[in-house]
Amino acid sequence: MQSRVMSGIEACSNVAIGYVIAFLATYVILPLHGYEVTAQKVMSISLAFTGISLARSYILRRIFNRL
Repeated sequence: MQSRVMSGIEACSNVAIGYVIAFLATYVILPLHGYEVTAQKVMSISLAFTGISLARSYILRRIFNRL
């Protein structure tokens, strides 16, 4: 069974990699749909979704560890 600390480390690693991917994807995809983006806007959007993703990953990991 995985400890809570290790669940947190795994979730953070997963989300950190996901943040880089989300940043790059947002920076490329939004302009293709007619949105003007700046690095600051992309960072803000990506950070919001990263926080949500981190919480989701951690909670799901803990639920599956209990099963």
